Order: sequence, then structure tokens, then C-alpha cells
Amino acid sequence: MIKNTLIIAYEGAQLLDIAGPFQVFASANDETEKPFYAISVASIDGTHTPTSAGLGLVTQPLATIEPDSVDTVIVVGGNADAVRRASSDGALRRWLRACAPNVRRLCSVCTGTFALAAAGLLNTRRVATHWRGTRLLSRLYPDLQVDPDAIYVKDDNVWTSAGVTTGIDMCLALVAEDLGPAVSMAIARRLVLYAHRPGSQSQFSALLEGQAKVDGALGDTVQWMADNLRRSITVGDCAAQARMTERTFHRRFVAATGLTPARYLETLRLDTARALLEREKAPLKQIAALSGFSGDQHLILVFEKRLGISPSDYRKLHGGLRTRAPRERDAGRTSE
Repeated sequence: MIKNTLIIAYEGAQLLDIAGPFQVFASANDETEKPFYAISVASIDGTHTPTSAGLGLVTQPLATIEPDSVDTVIVVGGNADAVRRASSDGALRRWLRACAPNVRRLCSVCTGTFALAAAGLLNTRRVATHWRGTRLLSRLYPDLQVDPDAIYVKDDNVWTSAGVTTGIDMCLALVAEDLGPAVSMAIARRLVLYAHRPGSQSQFSALLEGQAKVDGALGDTVQWMADNLRRSITVGDCAAQARMTERTFHRRFVAATGLTPARYLETLRLDTARALLEREKAPLKQIAALSGFSGDQHLILVFEKRLGISPSDYRKLHGGLRTRAPRERDAGRTSE
């Protein structure tokens, strides 16, 4: 049975929030014998709808769509003024409330979370939104459990994502739920995307996030950790670099970053390994050594635990982004 999938837009909506999810579902139809999704884009007025990029879309009037006829609803994000207008639109709130009891999945991309919250559909739920909006969302709706780092969150049948490309990650997960991980992986390969990026993964690289949260002695130590990844670094080494006792350093580091020094260092090494896999053809043992892991098995263990994908599969998805793509007869080989 075809699943009616509705993307709700409005004037000033983010173009990629619309196009990314739409393409994922359209690509899923290409991977199945018969179309599985019937995809449409609607807006309140159903007119020529200009996006935040200036490109206009032809959309259906939301009032012409029966709330109980839709399987999956996705409300997209947009610029600040556009989101405020959409969130305060009575017609949109009424339609969302009418569909909520019957829809199989209620979703948002980026700041579309604000529209779902304004309609009263997220009470007490754990949610995600774009990092710029997390504090405002928490302030406006204090009963929500806003995850400031997750790229997407599933709470029962409600899915919320951090925005832009993370909406694609969320939709890949939706497809995997419907049609299985093999189809989701095939779509990611076709679109040259990162399949199976877990929702709990941070919106930022570890180094950028660390630099944004610390300064002074801790900031210098974060940079020192990044510059010395190949060494066997201990908490004592980091504390000495920061000129603190281990206990004081550990306490201040966790308070500033939300991570233990060991967890942060592992994340730095993971980011480094990912970058190396994208551009290098070196064996896994060499990748592990260059990124500071004790060996290839340690690298594999961390990849599968943290990202839900093996280093080899990650390289297959991303190895052609910065180097020459493999010839067809070599496509199944790895350099490990």
C-alpha cells in the first residue's frame, strides 16, 4: 500500500529542508518494484511559495488534504520570521492537531520543531532542532527535553531533526524503518550520502565543539589534544598541559564540554579517522595509527559502537569524494 508522505512548507521555508527529504523518498521509489511513497508538498494557501533561497515552489493547499489520509507528515524549517509566522498560523496548528491522532509518523526538519510545539504536539517529548534554536525552544516550551547535540531524535512516532542535511539522515532512517536498511543504504550510495549516521551523533565536529565551549587553559589543552592524537595521551598528560591537578582538570573539562577527557579524545580520533578514510587508500592499520587508535581492531570497535557502520563501509560510501572513484571491477574491493 502506497504511503502518503506530506511535506509542509511555507513562505521563507528552507529549500534544502524540502528538497532533501523529497529526494530521499523519491529515490526509495526507484529502489522498489512499485512506488512505495506518494510524496507531495503543501502550504497553507497552496500558492506559489517562495523559499528562503528565493526559489519558488508550487504547493497544494493544505485545506484540500484530509488529515486522516496522510501516513507521514514532515514540517520543515525556515528563517526566523518565517518560522514565527508558521508557528502562529491557526490554520496550520488546527490541521496538525487534526492529523496527529491518525498519522503514523509526525516529523520536523530543523526549526519546523517550533511549529509542532506551537500546535501542542510535543509535550514532554525529547526533541531536536537546529543548534541556533535549542535555547529558544527550551525557553518557550520548558516541558520539552531539547537535545542540543543530536542530529535527529525519535520519540515514539514523533521524529525531529537538527536541520538541513540532518533532515536527509532522518528520512534515510524512516526509509530503513519502512523498507529495511539495504534500501536505505542503496539510496545513500546513489546520492553519495552517509548512510546509518545515528541520530545521537553530534551536529558539530569534536574539535569545533570543544573550541566553542572552552577557552583559556582548557582551550589550549583542547588544541594540544588535537595536535598530539598519535600519542598515548592520559588524563594526567592533559591535566599537566592545563597546569591543573587531574581531579580539577577532569571536573572542569566535563563541566565545560559535557564529555570526559577520554570520551572527547576518542571523538577527536574518530573524526580524524573519518577524514583519512575519505581521502586515503591506506590500510586500516595505518589509518588507526595516524588517528591515534591502538590498532585496527580498536578502530573498528569504536566505529561500529559510535557510528553504527564499519570503517570499510564508511570508506565505500565516502572514499570517492576526495579521490578517484574505483573502477567498476574494483568496486567490491577494499584496501584493507
